[in-house]
Amino acid sequence: MKMNKQLLGFLFLSLCVFCSCTEEEDYTQGVWIRKSDLNGVARAQACSFTIGNYGYICCGTTGKTTLQKDVWKYNIEDNYWTQCASLPDGAAARIDAAGFALNGKGYITTGAIRDDPYYLADTWEYDPTADSWMQKDDFAGGKRYGAIAFSIGSYGYVGTGYDDNYLKDIYRFDPTAESGHQWEIVNGYGGEKRIYGNVFVIDDVAYICCGENNGGYPGDFWKFDGTTWTRLRDIQDDGDSDTTYDDDTNDDYSIVRKHAVAFVIDGKGYITTGTSGSLRTDYWVYDPSVDLWYGDSDDDFTAFKGTSREFAVSFSTGTRGFVLTGTNGLYFEDMWELLPYEKQDTN
Repeated sequence: MKMNKQLLGFLFLSLCVFCSCTEEEDYTQGVWIRKSDLNGVARAQACSFTIGNYGYICCGTTGKTTLQKDVWKYNIEDNYWTQCASLPDGAAARIDAAGFALNGKGYITTGAIRDDPYYLADTWEYDPTADSWMQKDDFAGGKRYGAIAFSIGSYGYVGTGYDDNYLKDIYRFDPTAESGHQWEIVNGYGGEKRIYGNVFVIDDVAYICCGENNGGYPGDFWKFDGTTWTRLRDIQDDGDSDTTYDDDTNDDYSIVRKHAVAFVIDGKGYITTGTSGSLRTDYWVYDPSVDLWYGDSDDDFTAFKGTSREFAVSFSTGTRGFVLTGTNGLYFEDMWELLPYEKQDTN
């Protein structure tokens, strides 16, 4: 029996649509590619910052009694590492320090050591041109660890963390101010207390989320433009439809976590790794233009390709994002870059 051309065309088109849908289901969004391993020892609870096309990692622990104070620079374009000047003799090796970049220089402050006094407040400036460190004013909020840090314009910001109490204060840092006046408190932040929170900056606006507060996982989400604090919709369902998301991609509200990393690619914020009772490998993307998060537990987004972990660090140039080091009981030196627009074949 001969079929007419219209029927044959319809059957061909239907077959193509079916194959296309089936093929689409064989992919997840994003591809993780392994980059050059850290040349230094494997570690967790380090700090990092990015200056231009170079990522820097400093300090951390390998789980032994001796903490690290070495510094390594990663050439993002050419994919190789160079050792830099370690923290000077006056600076203790530490874990859980806050790191940020500002005006072409890197800064680390606060953190913890293993001996009494456990917490730190000293601040150090790294000059990549001279490959040297200079001490700045101690952090004005006092000794602590697990703080967040970021920069907007010509100022750095450090806050939250833990000093035998969960904290929520934020301080502004001006490295050009005279000694004794480099830190001042910033008022207006109404968020939860937290340690090990996450922050990412898009177009000179900082976004703060995640972390731990007295054993729980904060679900509030804030932005700060250097002047005004604004509470955004929560990243965890609290039963209030005015603040929580109503899109289908966010049904499980699984963004909340601690010990995670954050970075920015092309005007969007990314959160991955960490723990919320168990180690996480999913990643979530925040689009500030629509105030929505994307990513879920239905395997639509490609899970972090490295071993599941917490206490990793990240580099972000604004167009590229990297995740490296961390621990799950073992300690890691591997590094991974997310290509968010590629698709991962799941076959």
